[in-house]
This record gives sequence, C-alpha cells and structure tokens, in this order.
Amino acid sequence: MSARLPLSRILLLPCRMASTSGASGLPASLLRSAAYIGGSWLRSSDSASFPVLDPATGAELVQVSDCGPRECREALKAASEAFLTWREVPAKERSILLRKWYELMIQNKDDLARIITAENGKPMKEALGEIMYAAGFFEWFSEEARRIYGDVISVPLKDRRALTLKQPIGVATIITPWNFPSAMITRKVGAALAAGCTVVVKPAEDTPLSALALAELAQQAGIPSGVYNVVPCSREKAPAVGEILCTDPSVGKISFTGSTATGKILLRYAADSVKRVSMELGGHAPFIVFDSANVDQAAAGALASKFRNSGQVRLVFVLILELQIC
Repeated sequence: MSARLPLSRILLLPCRMASTSGASGLPASLLRSAAYIGGSWLRSSDSASFPVLDPATGAELVQVSDCGPRECREALKAASEAFLTWREVPAKERSILLRKWYELMIQNKDDLARIITAENGKPMKEALGEIMYAAGFFEWFSEEARRIYGDVISVPLKDRRALTLKQPIGVATIITPWNFPSAMITRKVGAALAAGCTVVVKPAEDTPLSALALAELAQQAGIPSGVYNVVPCSREKAPAVGEILCTDPSVGKISFTGSTATGKILLRYAADSVKRVSMELGGHAPFIVFDSANVDQAAAGALASKFRNSGQVRLVFVLILELQIC
C-alpha cells in the first residue's frame, strides 16, 4: 500500500458536533488511548507510547499505549480463556450481542466518523460512509450467527450417514490497514464472533483510535471480556508483535489486509504450524472503456474511482484502456 497522503479539511463540516470533546477536539466518550485486553484498559508494561497524528496538519492527536510482545501474549491468553466460554454461547445470544454493537455504532456514527477523519484524513462524508459500511458487517453477521448449519452427506454404505458440524476454530488474530480503519476490523471481527471465535486486533499504527473506539462500544454492548482485544503498537514494535500473532500456539486463524510484502512474511510465520489464513493483499485495477461506452458516464466513473479515499484504495486504477470491438 502507498503511504498516507495529507488532506485538507478546511471546507468540510461534520454533520453534528459531539456534546463533549477531549483536548484534541475528539469525542471524549469514545476516545481511548490504552490497550484493551481481557475487558480492561491497560497501559504497556514499560509505559511506552506513540503519537497518533492528524495527517492534514501533522499535529499530535493523542499518545497511545505502545504494546510489545508481553502485552500481545496477555491479549492472546485473554482471548484463549474467553474462547472456552464464548464458543458455548448460543447462536441467538451471539446474534443479539452483535446486533447491539451494530446499533451502538449507528447511534455514535458521527463521533466515530470524526475519529476516522482526524486520524486517517478522509473527508467527513467519506468517513460517515465508512461507518455505515462498517456497521453493516455487524448487522449482517448478527443474522449469520443464527444460520451456522451442518450437513448430512450420503456415503457408500446403505446404513450409514456422514454428518458435518461447523465448530469455531479458536482465537483469530486480525491485522488491519489504515485506509479503512473501522470497516476492515468489523468485516473480520463480525464473522469471527458470529462463528464463536475470539479475536485479538492489531490496528495500523497510524489509525488505532477507531479500533479502540469500537472496544468502548463493545463494552457497552455487553461483549464478554476477552472476546474482543486490541493491541496498538508503533511501527518499530510491529514486526515482533506480528510474529507472535502468527506463531503463538493458541492462534487458530490469521486474517490480514495489507501489502503483499507483509503478507508473504505472515504466511511464512503461519506455515510452520499450518495455521488457517485469509490474506487480502495489495494490487491495482485497470479501467476499461469499450467503444460502445457512454463517454460522459465513463469519465464521471473514472474520476469517482480514481480519487475515492484520496486514491488510497486497492481498487483505484492505474491504467485506462480504450478497447475497440471488431
């Protein structure tokens, strides 16, 4: 992925201002700067922290706990212990909790969007769009939690049947990028929790505040302690934390969105214990215009696609092809 680009937000107005703001101007009710492990807000053991910056101005928004291997292992332990009970929670109850989390995101959509705009730099309109998109994953998977079925399979023996049952795999580690700091988390976490898995999230060092705001809402929604954990860390500590998240014996699943180079490293870590992985890696898309196309519509679509999210999306094209059909 490309580096973040600073954006100017001088002409952008939020839909409404939060009733209470912290020193940085962000909503105090959702602004958190400590790691979220086992249902508690914890500072790193060495009291280290790293700054989260406003990409539009370079100003410091807040100092966030800089987690290292010790905190990472604590989070994995908390997730492992919580898994023993979360996996037994009835599907209906998991559905209700995810639905409540979704509803809280909708209720706090403006404040969540302000956090994204501050730490990521995208315009408020796009940030609000991301929150609605992100919340939709919790809504969707709250219903999918009720529809986890097995199957009955015919076998060669006439007096036998084969049954397949779907079981949660265990602790899932979630490593997400900065360009969609809320949606990339909810898409992965919603599926994991619906299936009965617990998670440890390592957000991008540029945008940890969205992940921590989701943790605050998880508490309010009644998500049990240890089911959702967040370990923010600086770029310097990320390699060590990432290695533990991919090699610890308690981890059953790894889900990563980011660069192909980093994905290759994580795949090598996962290979030794043959962990299940999902990788959404970098790439670019062509924009193809056929000679039968409406040129005005094609031009409008090209502009919208190229500059969406300041061009910081994998789907943004780098090549325009004009094709003629013989």
